[in-house]
Amino acid sequence: MWTIHQMQRSPLKLPDKSTVYENTVDSHSQARDQAAWHVARMPGGSNLAEAEKFCRQIAKSHYENFSVCTCLVPERLRQDFANIYAFSRWSDDLGDESESSTEATEKLHQWRNQLRQCFHGEACHPIFIALRSTIDRTGLSIEPFDDLVDAFCQDQVCRVYTTRVQLYDYCRRSANPVGRIVLGLEQCFDSQLIALSDQICTGLQLINFWQDIARDFTAGRIYLPEEDRLRWGVSIEELGAKSGSIHFRNMVKEQVQCVREMFDEGQALVREAPRSLRPAIGLFLAGGRAVADGIERIQFDTLATRPVVSRIRKLSFVFQALCFRGVEGMIEPMRRIFSKQRR
Repeated sequence: MWTIHQMQRSPLKLPDKSTVYENTVDSHSQARDQAAWHVARMPGGSNLAEAEKFCRQIAKSHYENFSVCTCLVPERLRQDFANIYAFSRWSDDLGDESESSTEATEKLHQWRNQLRQCFHGEACHPIFIALRSTIDRTGLSIEPFDDLVDAFCQDQVCRVYTTRVQLYDYCRRSANPVGRIVLGLEQCFDSQLIALSDQICTGLQLINFWQDIARDFTAGRIYLPEEDRLRWGVSIEELGAKSGSIHFRNMVKEQVQCVREMFDEGQALVREAPRSLRPAIGLFLAGGRAVADGIERIQFDTLATRPVVSRIRKLSFVFQALCFRGVEGMIEPMRRIFSKQRR
């Protein structure tokens, strides 16, 4: 139930994605991690085991909580989680690491073509080789994956949103598909549960935007809808200030309240989703609520301070989620958590 914008990046250098088709190691790769580079350039004949290893490598090195989160789902689904994460992360990086929007759009179009080939049984990139296995086991459709790529393409041309309708439509394609894919891993395609998942995923996307208003503005992106900024009398220039006015803070307060309502509407999914997915869903929902609480604690001035969820509180969320699994499922996850805490 993660969103791409929530995924924390590791300082580890990603394998170069200057082309999504390259299959050979060139001289420029020598300064990079050779193992990662070699796998990134894996030839089309690569086997499934190598491809799945590559996806696990991406997930573990670029999402610091991946090991903990996957401990909350059955072992039989952990590779599928890694495959989905790798697809999403790679798609996002094709856009973010390009020299221009034009170049990024072209790469994403190529990537989308490979996605369609994957669903026709013609996978060649390691991520699609692994993803094909997930698709075969679960019967997932191409729509949520295609929606994700479409959202990444939109990132290249749309950096300011005029209305909430436009912003929520972006979330429909950038966040909601991930929740639908995760439910689909357990062949859960119930429309009512999907609607609950959409509420949670959109809320997670939005609360991430509201905690990162300053960062996004610096990067040239404004997710606060223009209609809301005008209604509250907040100029674009103010988003670059070191602290927010009372009008800015009231505007953010309103946005956070809308997110809380989405979380409340989606809460039932923690009880109604397939049992194997409930702990992970509960963990992400608790994390989203914690960020909302953090924004409230700083009086909604996310220009002055970025809210942070404490390590202790994160551990409490994990503990609560583990309780869904029962005592027998707690030993290995807690070992990982506390060994990480000692480092």
